[in-house]
Amino acid sequence: MLHYLLSLLKGIQPEPLTLIVAMIPIAELRGAIPLALSMNVPVIKAFFLAVVGNLIPILPILFFLDPVSNYLRKFPAFDRFFTWLFQRTRNRSNLIERLELVGLALFVAVPLPMTGAWTGAIAAHLFRFRIRDAFIAIAVGVLLAGVVVTLTCLGVIRLCPLFVAR
Repeated sequence: MLHYLLSLLKGIQPEPLTLIVAMIPIAELRGAIPLALSMNVPVIKAFFLAVVGNLIPILPILFFLDPVSNYLRKFPAFDRFFTWLFQRTRNRSNLIERLELVGLALFVAVPLPMTGAWTGAIAAHLFRFRIRDAFIAIAVGVLLAGVVVTLTCLGVIRLCPLFVAR
């Protein structure tokens, strides 16, 4: 499936591709910034496009997750999916439970799989944060994650010695 997705994205220019990849769950800006830099997009532009792209889906998620999930839960397959998704998110949200909005920003900022803006938006929904407050916390987390990922890509900081060539 990854090869199919890559073939679909092959002809897209680097800047719009950076925006698109940043909008995709799991990849988010953690995938968009390295991709953009590998395609010679200037650092500041890569950072900006990835942050904006990562934030584009967040408001629709915050506004529409509740009504859409409530409607779709009428169907057994979707009910199982949302039960799994919400339970999985809640299990990974100890930091948010303890520190609330600050915890949400830190949760989103950690550049690890399944801790980005999408999961943060789901957690904000589960903890019933106000949409405006949740969006601000998520945006702060995305900005922090963008700084960490950019500095890591530039070799300014090392997150994990296992991923660095010796």
